[in-house]
Amino acid sequence: MSGGRPRVEVRQLPGPVLAALADGDLAAAGAGSPVPLPPSFAGPRWAPVWRLRAEQVTADPGSAAWVTGVVWDPDRRLTVGRAGFHGPPDARGMVEVGYEVLPEHRRRGYARAALAALLDRARREPDVRVVRVSIAPDNAASLAVVAPFGFRRVGEQVDEEDGPETVFELDLP
Repeated sequence: MSGGRPRVEVRQLPGPVLAALADGDLAAAGAGSPVPLPPSFAGPRWAPVWRLRAEQVTADPGSAAWVTGVVWDPDRRLTVGRAGFHGPPDARGMVEVGYEVLPEHRRRGYARAALAALLDRARREPDVRVVRVSIAPDNAASLAVVAPFGFRRVGEQVDEEDGPETVFELDLP
């Protein structure tokens, strides 16, 4: 832990692993994953995200380095969630982040550590100028995660899957 925050790495998953997770095949996913995956990764709740990212990586192999991966705690050698970008930077230089910590690992600083890791990555990428995050207005935990990072509220949207969301952005120097 550094500064009270656990140390995490966001480990990318190859396209075949994303596809196996989308199909609920934990054995196949685990065989190609850089870290051990818990059974919940291959469950129906996360299948739509894995399917979306598998299709995205198939259509654009270059996006594999950007999309959702594993939040790995190297000190505990434990997979604690998923995090990544929705894709490479767009024409504006904007990337959108997403993250979720498994319920049994919440309230330990992992979401904030994952977001910090994603922001560190974004700052190292010369094509990234803006980081966006969209959060349901009643998701107090996620709103608290982004608060210390200086994101500013820029609008609202209705996501087809998640419903109403507040959109926040952070300009990178």
